[in-house]
Amino acid sequence: MFSLKRSLVLVVCICVSISGRGQFIDTTADRVKTPLTISYKKLGTLTPRSSQEIKASRITVGCETLDRDHTVWANYKAYLPPLGVKKIRLQAGWAKCEKVKGVYDWKWLDEIIDYAVAHKLEPWLETSYGNPIYEGGGGTNLLNSLMTSPEAYAAWDRWVEALAIRYKDRVKEWEIWNEPDHPGQKITPETTAELNIRTASIIRRIQPEANIAGLAFASNSDTAYLNRFLKVIADQKKLDLFNWISYHSYTMPPEAAYTEKRVLGLRNVLQKYSKEIQLRQGENGAPSTYIPSFALDKYYWTEYTQAKYDMRRLLGDLGHDIETSVFTIIDIYYNWGDRAVLNTKGLIQSDITMAAIRPKVAYYAVQNLASVFDNTLELDPDSRLTADTGESVSLYGYQNRSSKKNLISLWLDGKNPTNDFRTTPVTVKADNMSFTAPVYVDLMTGHIYEIPKSDWTKTGNSILFKNIPLYDSPVLIVEKALVIKQ
Repeated sequence: MFSLKRSLVLVVCICVSISGRGQFIDTTADRVKTPLTISYKKLGTLTPRSSQEIKASRITVGCETLDRDHTVWANYKAYLPPLGVKKIRLQAGWAKCEKVKGVYDWKWLDEIIDYAVAHKLEPWLETSYGNPIYEGGGGTNLLNSLMTSPEAYAAWDRWVEALAIRYKDRVKEWEIWNEPDHPGQKITPETTAELNIRTASIIRRIQPEANIAGLAFASNSDTAYLNRFLKVIADQKKLDLFNWISYHSYTMPPEAAYTEKRVLGLRNVLQKYSKEIQLRQGENGAPSTYIPSFALDKYYWTEYTQAKYDMRRLLGDLGHDIETSVFTIIDIYYNWGDRAVLNTKGLIQSDITMAAIRPKVAYYAVQNLASVFDNTLELDPDSRLTADTGESVSLYGYQNRSSKKNLISLWLDGKNPTNDFRTTPVTVKADNMSFTAPVYVDLMTGHIYEIPKSDWTKTGNSILFKNIPLYDSPVLIVEKALVIKQ
């Protein structure tokens, strides 16, 4: 949120010491520079809110691969609280914790969990992958890592039990196994369901109030796999073990996910089995450079298109009432010996030394978004939104839970994210919504602008906004009091 009082004492940067290197998070009003030109009167800039300042949120940021040492926790941890995201997703790393049979070394994971809890970040902990110290214990990476022997499964059960006992007072959200449907793993839905049941049963026995995500689906369209997975669980009357079914949703453009053949189809299958279990988007994000492999490869990404994609995915998910995640906090260095690749999906730039070099544009964009979209907002069930334009527009209406003041998120969604910042004037009609002092917010820069009185009119329960400048990055029409505190 923007505070007129706080704006008088803005500091240039927040300095943090990471591995002996001075790093910074820019907190100035012009921390993100773009070619965007808005003719409205500028009122200020969103003030980021830390994880300690936000009570609850449905937004997660990925902190994956620490279990395999592809990133370094100490190098980026100080960037997490200022981001304003409330949850972090982690792999617990069985093989990293148990290098000698029956002996668990928790030091590395304790450091992460304790730091997160101390800074009001909620860990979402995944129990995978396998452990090769056991015969048939599987591997430590994504592909072909599932256990195959009775000895290994027994050791898995002991590991999950020890993990849940150790962290039951600090971790409330869990996930079982990452992307079992990935072609490189070839785990059948029936085998995946059995693994989910046995693992979730152990966690819930130790922590009855646990929130557990099943599946961690690599696909957002394989409804047949989901149906077979859920049938096993339903036949065993174990659906109550799970709070979510998580999925990963890499599509171009991001809005292509929300169809009956993809995410909405997954939701339809899920609702045949349970009205209580919800979908959760557990991993998705764009790179900031060209990458030769991994999801969304072979596009010529920039920091601008990365930021646009990440925001469009987060707000598209929230607009469909889906808890969401951005992948990932920092660029990941996959040093596989014969092949080394840098996956540049991080909000923070890194390199092959795994240093935290600087926040990218996407870091500030997500920071702006997180400062507004916490759990004080809810989708407005009565709002009806339309846009008068020849281009496709995403439109979602929200209201503050207590004050009922309104907010609209909107952007042009007909194309993949571009480096173009030219805007199109659009007329937006909002039925069953109320605004007394609407302002326009560009989420990439965080800049707040006054919407001229000549550009909006109220007739009965309808408000007509004229000449709203839209482009392929999310903006807001929001009641001024929700983003500017006097």
